[in-house]
Amino acid sequence: MYGRVVGTRWLTPGLLRLTLGGEGLDGFGMVDATDAYINVAIPPAGAEYGEIFDPREVRDSRPREQWPARRRYTVRRWDPELRLLEVDFVVHGVEGVAGPWAAAAREGTVLVFEGPAGGYRPDPEADWHLLVGDESALPAIAASLDALPEGALGVVRLVCDGPEHEIDLRSPGRLDLRWLHRTGSPSDADLLLDSLREIAFPRGRMHAFVHGEADEIRGIRRHLLIDHGYQRSEMSCSPYWRRHMTDEAWREVKRDFVTAMEDEVA
Repeated sequence: MYGRVVGTRWLTPGLLRLTLGGEGLDGFGMVDATDAYINVAIPPAGAEYGEIFDPREVRDSRPREQWPARRRYTVRRWDPELRLLEVDFVVHGVEGVAGPWAAAAREGTVLVFEGPAGGYRPDPEADWHLLVGDESALPAIAASLDALPEGALGVVRLVCDGPEHEIDLRSPGRLDLRWLHRTGSPSDADLLLDSLREIAFPRGRMHAFVHGEADEIRGIRRHLLIDHGYQRSEMSCSPYWRRHMTDEAWREVKRDFVTAMEDEVA
């Protein structure tokens, strides 16, 4: 499956929204999840195949250096009537693969992908909702806030690089929203966890979405399960990336990291 870029919009200095359309989306069907993601395929520079390709076929028939880089990106919004798909990309200059590709995308640029898939949606029966993360989780958190039941309490803690990296977040629910700003010090890794330690958690059943940097998420998960006694079934908790690791290096160890994280507090 593929889409062609029909619009680009910088939401912040580091967050770029691409709007995809075209005939390649004719078979697209959205899943019932606010963390729905697509698995994009970014070909290397000078790839010896066309802009529209089958990632599996390329892997089977081409040398490894020709394989596309695979990354997961959240579907921010899907308009089934207009057949338009919005995907937000975190861009850190020339770092990484997908970010620089997105920054260079222009009208007509093709994005090949598979999916969508997903597993989280705010539970309408929960008494309150906790949503915690960084820029990598922001699209899913924003989509989840759109889906909160009217009047439902959403406690949101987000970390970013400064005020210019904040975006306007709205919801039918009641928001307790706080942005936390990195300073460049080692203590940045504790911002989210420390902010949760300051919260007087509301009574009732919580449903949580906690996604972002691996070690930060691991600490928050431990805090919710051990210090507050919540159950694993009450939260969606996953590491998207890991500090000081490239995407490729993280992908190689992620499975073992997640297994160790889950075994730590079963």
